[in-house]
Amino acid sequence: MTIVWAVVSAMLMLAAVLTTIRVLRGPTSLDRLVALDTIIALCMCGLAAWAAFSRDSTVVPAIVALSLVSFVGSIAIARFRVRDDEA
Repeated sequence: MTIVWAVVSAMLMLAAVLTTIRVLRGPTSLDRLVALDTIIALCMCGLAAWAAFSRDSTVVPAIVALSLVSFVGSIAIARFRVRDDEA
């Protein structure tokens, strides 16, 4: 199980680094917003992997809270986003 945990951790960290690069280099604000949503999803995946590895379900409320905040944030950003060419 430790090898699986190490592989999952490495893959999640690689995905987080690549997504962070997209946040920094994204040509439009929409690219950056999608990348930030992806980082939140990666955090939720990391918490779920940790819960499976440690067999501890106390992080499940944190996963639910992150998903709700991410959803509300995405909806708010989609609603009030200003186009890049208008700025």
